[in-house]
Amino acid sequence: MKVSICCITYNHGKYIRKAIDSFLAQKRNFDIEILINDDASTDDTANIIREYQEKYPDIIKPLFHEENMYSQGVTNPSGTYNFPRATGKYIAMCEGDDYWCDENKLQIQVDYMEDHSEISFCFHAAKVENLDATFSPNLIRPYESSGVISAKEVINKRTHYPTASLLLRTEYMKDLPKYYFECKVGDIPMQIISAKYGDAYYIDKVMSVYRMGVPTSWTASQFSGDYKRKQEEYYQNMEVMYKVYDEDSKYRFHTEVESATKRLRFLTYVNIRDFRNILSREFKKEYKELDFRERFFIKFEYLLPMVYKLVRKAALYFKR
Repeated sequence: MKVSICCITYNHGKYIRKAIDSFLAQKRNFDIEILINDDASTDDTANIIREYQEKYPDIIKPLFHEENMYSQGVTNPSGTYNFPRATGKYIAMCEGDDYWCDENKLQIQVDYMEDHSEISFCFHAAKVENLDATFSPNLIRPYESSGVISAKEVINKRTHYPTASLLLRTEYMKDLPKYYFECKVGDIPMQIISAKYGDAYYIDKVMSVYRMGVPTSWTASQFSGDYKRKQEEYYQNMEVMYKVYDEDSKYRFHTEVESATKRLRFLTYVNIRDFRNILSREFKKEYKELDFRERFFIKFEYLLPMVYKLVRKAALYFKR
């Protein structure tokens, strides 16, 4: 039995060693392969990957692009370049700027999945390393205890599932639908496509680290240029994805899809700080779903915008 660790990277020279080392450090009773897709990095990322490839030629299997494929419209390189060549029974996800912080992570997840064939994927909590001055939490803990998460909850989830925590069944990632490739992000489609085949399982244990604020990340790219326009385009793209998924799943999760789409609309308003809509009656339910910390900073910025900016600037100064 084998696990295929799928890693996508672009200009992650500062971080990629930590990621690969965390893969190789896993204590396990199964084989692994590490599939790395480098999207024409312009720093030393490719050289670092080649260094590891020379040391572990049977494990490290990179794919180097001469041209940046994201700029050519390939928004989900995992499904385009890594999943098709995965030979493992399971796929473990981790992007090049994140890493795993528990050497037993894979074994814990694989053991559970082997004993529970009805579970389509599993995931766990993650620590956040914030590289910028946003008032973000230092932990991504979707639920307060380990347990089965129904397919309906996966589709209509109120919180983020860390990408570097996902362990997927490879068979469900081999024949991905067109809407996966047309979506601007890959983690949500991966999860809801898996949910068509069964429930998920959450492990309430921190076993990976998500770096927030990496300059070359997709999230960071959304903050460059016309941010409001990009957010609106993202919402429109995801709305189409949910609609097609609804058809693809024969409307088994129609209520959940509609709720998830509305929540995404609300979160788009949160991201662009459209306070009129954030605090409107239409999104009262979605607003209450936000944790206290986020509601606090929304109200702080809304009521005292100048003070909020000063505090944000001070946070950035002391972070340097």
